[in-house]
Amino acid sequence: MNRSQLIQEIKNKASFLCVGLDTDIKKIPSHLLSETDPVFEFNKAIIDATKDHCVSYKINTAFYESMGSKGWETMERTLNYIPKNIFTIADAKRGDIGNTSDMYARAFFENLSFDSVTLAPYMGKDSIAPFFNYENKWGIVLALTSNSGSEDYEQKSIGDEKLYERVIKTTCEIGNISNLMFVVGATKAEELANIRKIIPKHFLLVPGVGAQGGSLSDVAKFGMNEDCGLLVNASRSIIYAGNEKDFAQKAKIEAQNINDEMKILLKQFGII
Repeated sequence: MNRSQLIQEIKNKASFLCVGLDTDIKKIPSHLLSETDPVFEFNKAIIDATKDHCVSYKINTAFYESMGSKGWETMERTLNYIPKNIFTIADAKRGDIGNTSDMYARAFFENLSFDSVTLAPYMGKDSIAPFFNYENKWGIVLALTSNSGSEDYEQKSIGDEKLYERVIKTTCEIGNISNLMFVVGATKAEELANIRKIIPKHFLLVPGVGAQGGSLSDVAKFGMNEDCGLLVNASRSIIYAGNEKDFAQKAKIEAQNINDEMKILLKQFGII
C-alpha cells in the first residue's frame, strides 16, 4: 500500500486505528479451542468485527512463531484474510547484517506480502537498508518505545542529542516519507512535539494506547500532521475486551469507541 492510499483510507473511515493481533492461545475464549486452528478462528472473528473501524492490523510475529510451523501457517492465513484495503504490519522487529536482512525482507514482503515490517536499527543503516528496496513497502523503525527500558538506550544523550534522535536522523538517509515510519510510544506523547520538529511529514506507529495507558488526545495534540501521520495501535484492550462467545461483539464496541474519538480528533485538526 502506498502513502496516498493509506491517507485516503484514513479519511474514508475517519480513523487512524491499528488493531494489534497479538493473539495468545492461552487467552482466547475456551469454546474456540476445539477448532482445528483456534487462533485463526479468533483472529477471523476479530477482523470481521473491527475492519470497518480500523485502517491497519499489526501482527506480532512472536505470538505465532512460538507455536512453530503451525503458528507460521496461522499467521499466513490471518494475513490473507485481512481485506486488501487495510494496511498490514509484521511486528517482527528485524535487523541484521545485509544478507540476513535481505532474507528477512524477502520473507515478509515476497513470501507473506505484508505492507510493512517493524525494524530494530541498532546494528546501523546497512542492517535495515534491504527493507527499503521494495516498491510500496514500508520499514517501521523503532525510535522511542513505550517500555520503561527505553531509558536504558533510546533516551541517553550522545553529545547534544538523544540516541533516538540520532536514529531518526540517520534512518531518514535511507528512507523517505513514502516508505519509512517510526515507532513512538503513546506513553512518551510529549516527546512527539520534539520528534515532529525532526520529521514533520513521516507517519508514526504509536503503540501504548489502551491497556498501557497512553492518551489518544495527547498523541493527536503532539503528533498529528496535515495528513494525520499517525497509526495508533491498540491490542489487548480490543481483542480481549470479552472472553465469552460474544468476544467479537465486545471487540467491535471497543474499536468503535476508539474510532468515534478519532473521528472527533480528525475533524478538530482539519483532516476530514
